[in-house]
Amino acid sequence: MRATLVEASAPDGIASRQDVEATLQHHASPVRFIGWDLTDVSLKGLDFHGCEFVRCRGGRADFSSCDMTDTRFNSCDFNNTNWRRASLSAAIFQDCKLTGVQIVDARTLGLMFERCLLVSAQLHGLSFRRAELKSLDFQGADLTEVDFREAVLTQCDLRDANVTGARFEGADLRGADLGTMRLSDASKFKGAIISKQQAAILLSSLGLRVA
Repeated sequence: MRATLVEASAPDGIASRQDVEATLQHHASPVRFIGWDLTDVSLKGLDFHGCEFVRCRGGRADFSSCDMTDTRFNSCDFNNTNWRRASLSAAIFQDCKLTGVQIVDARTLGLMFERCLLVSAQLHGLSFRRAELKSLDFQGADLTEVDFREAVLTQCDLRDANVTGARFEGADLRGADLGTMRLSDASKFKGAIISKQQAAILLSSLGLRVA
C-alpha cells in the first residue's frame, strides 16, 4: 500500500533545487508535486521515493542518481532530461512527453511507460521483458540491447529506432509500426511475431508479392 501523499504547492516561476529540497525535508510523507516547473534544474541525488509528479515541466532537468523508486509521473513534460544511474524501480510514467530522455545505467526493475513519447530517447539495455507496452513512440530511439522478449507492443512506433543487439524472442510486434523494413532489418527482430501485412512489406523489398 502506498503512503498518503502530501500535496505541495508550486512556487511562482521556475523552482530551484533549494525549493525542492525544502519541500521534501518539510514533509515526513512522500510529496505530490502538482504543476511544478523544474526546467534546467539539477536535482541530482535527491530522494523522491514514493512521490508523484502531476502536470510538471522539467525540460533538460538532471535527475541523475535520484531515488525514484515507486514514483508516479502523470501528464508531465520531461523532454531531454537525464536519469543516468537513477533508481526507477517500480516507477510509472503515464501520458508523459519524454523526447530525448537518457535512462542509462539505471535500476529499472518494474519500470512502466503508458502512452508516452520516447522519441530519440536513450534507453540502452533496458528490460521490457514480458511487459505490455501500449501507445509508446520510440521513433529514432536508442534501443540497443533492450530486452523485449515475450513483450506485447500495441500501437507502438519503432520506426528508425536503433534495435541493434535488442532481443525480440517471443515478442508480439503485430500491433507495432516497424516502418518500411528491408531484408537486412529482419534479423534484428529474430524470434518476434509479426503480422501478414508486416511480412508482405518485408517481402516487397525483394520484389515479391503475397497473394
